[in-house]
Amino acid sequence: MSKRNSQASKSAARERLRIERERQAKRDRARRQIIVAGSIVAVLAIAGGIGYAVVQNNEPSKWDAAADAKVVAPANTSGKNGSTVVIGESKTDNTVHLYEDPRCPACASFEQTVGETVNKGMKDGDYKLSFTLGTFLDGNLGGEGSKNGVSALGAALNVSPEAFLEYKTALYSTKYHPEETSDDLAKDSYLIKVANSVDALKDNKKFQDAVKKGTYDAWAMRMSKTFDDAKGVDSTPTIKINDKVITNPSTVADWQKALKDAGVTK
Repeated sequence: MSKRNSQASKSAARERLRIERERQAKRDRARRQIIVAGSIVAVLAIAGGIGYAVVQNNEPSKWDAAADAKVVAPANTSGKNGSTVVIGESKTDNTVHLYEDPRCPACASFEQTVGETVNKGMKDGDYKLSFTLGTFLDGNLGGEGSKNGVSALGAALNVSPEAFLEYKTALYSTKYHPEETSDDLAKDSYLIKVANSVDALKDNKKFQDAVKKGTYDAWAMRMSKTFDDAKGVDSTPTIKINDKVITNPSTVADWQKALKDAGVTK
């Protein structure tokens, strides 16, 4: 009797052990499946993230899109895509052509030193002023300030030539012109802040809407292409008098001498 009960107990113990082993094996399989599934999800998430980043990096920027977009040319422009900007009512054939980039510190220095005198000569009828605006500093330094600045200048030109000249003066002023490495001009809010210092643009909703909506972004890109294609222009500012490049003047006296040497004034 005792022997039979012992055998039965052993059999029952072995059965319980077998059942427990099967349960443990099931738990182990389930745990492995969870780990594998989690690993697959993690790999897919990483791959998806990489794929998304690649797609994002390959997505064209708004300026890439603007380069191919239909141009809305500002008023007071002419030529293909409105890339010709000539200001002045004089009948003279004399033309002073300025090639500038909104972020350019040398352009700011030129404007601060000689700009008022240059504009006066145009108003006095000694010559007409022509402008070609570039954006190469965005490529050299990174950012969008040059492109956004040219677009905003287009919005000012659409208001009037006078608004364009005054806005350009403000953008290049000691008060508002940022450091070359700064990209403040990429901010619409900053461009509008500067514009509020110009009477014709202060609280001008049409101008502000054009800046915010990028109305003249495509025009800015075509203008920049015209700058890139210009002969004899490899820096800013480049100044041509009657299509001949001159040494950039650092004083009003230098400017007046350059005009005299070009036969513009006597």
